[in-house]
Amino acid sequence: MKYNAIPVSLFIENRKRFTEKMKPNSVAILTSNDVMPNNADDVMGFAQNNDLFYLSGIDQDETILVLFPDAFKEENKAILFVKEANEHTLIWDGNFLTKEQVTAISGIQNIKWIHEFEKTLQLFAFEADTFYLGHNEHIKRVTSEMETRQDRMIKWCKEKYPLHQYDRAAKITRALRPIKSNEEIDLIKKATALSVEGFHRVLAAIRPNVKEYELEAELLYATAKNGGTRQAFKSIVASGGNACSLHYNSNDDVCEENEMVLLDFGSCYANYNSDTTRCIPVNGTFSPRQKQVYESVLHCLKEGSKLLKPGVLSKDYELQMAKLIETELVKLGLITEDEIKAQDPEKPAYKKYFMHGTAHHLGLDVHDVGLYSRPFEKGMVLTCEPGIYIREEGIGCRLENDYLITEDGNVNLSEAMPIEIADIESLIKNKK
Repeated sequence: MKYNAIPVSLFIENRKRFTEKMKPNSVAILTSNDVMPNNADDVMGFAQNNDLFYLSGIDQDETILVLFPDAFKEENKAILFVKEANEHTLIWDGNFLTKEQVTAISGIQNIKWIHEFEKTLQLFAFEADTFYLGHNEHIKRVTSEMETRQDRMIKWCKEKYPLHQYDRAAKITRALRPIKSNEEIDLIKKATALSVEGFHRVLAAIRPNVKEYELEAELLYATAKNGGTRQAFKSIVASGGNACSLHYNSNDDVCEENEMVLLDFGSCYANYNSDTTRCIPVNGTFSPRQKQVYESVLHCLKEGSKLLKPGVLSKDYELQMAKLIETELVKLGLITEDEIKAQDPEKPAYKKYFMHGTAHHLGLDVHDVGLYSRPFEKGMVLTCEPGIYIREEGIGCRLENDYLITEDGNVNLSEAMPIEIADIESLIKNKK
């Protein structure tokens, strides 16, 4: 792998906590993701199933993890099934992980080839009563026309073992994954460091008439050069009015002289992600109006992030953030107190200029798993990302940091990324 070895203790501890939540006499089966085809004989980049990675550390396709904590034989309590290299695969694909390497990464001693899975599970099925299966319940896009390896595993198990009870692995991982261990926090910090470097490269490259994709290339370079797995998501590099479309990412426009560019980007390191947003002036100096809007959003970020602390509910945090934005919109002359008093509570006036949530869990997924009905707790990592979008003025501004919830507040994991107006203007000027 591109990234440095992760302490095996992380995956051993994750499995311990997972199996403690399993029902008596049950088996958990987690599968890797598919390698998705492109055109002809090409494929897209592989991204591992995050629950499987969380419990094993294996970053390779055609992998199955079986956990049977009540197994009679000690060696059957955890088994990893992986693909076996042969003469053909060595020529065309290179080597796969050896059994010894799989053990070193995961801490699991019992490693089998994947063709042994069905025979092994047959032996366990007679003893076990319940199967925990993984399924991507967390996905927010409609995927009705797509069948994943997890979908096929569910179908196969229910056809082969129709009389067993079934339960959801996601019910356990959604409880465990929001609280990050020290090892996970270090990996998120590494991902953030790659983004910081990328942002500095953008500050050196910004100039009138530069293409948005040229700035995107600087972010890509910093991630790839430093062993990042991939970009955390397709970067948003939105100049001028493009920044008023929340998920704009075609990144093919020209950055004009007096525009501001919104950059929403993140790096993925060892499958852990960062997610940060900054806005910078194309010509190196914020206009008076850009500065007004930027200062309002920065104020909301600084004040709103103080609410990311143990015991706070997401809905209460979001309500407070909306009030902060509402106050700033009045100051900016975009809405009036009278409009607020007369507004439909279901359609508040601020929604015209601010229309999204501002905090999500961060980790193995950019929008990581977790129940938003659960109060914030020590060890959670969340974003804070207020924004103001003035379509009629061609100004969109969003600022975002990543915060680790601590016992009495939070720590800004992206503090090294410049955000103050004076710092950004000075860095652009000095990098020329």
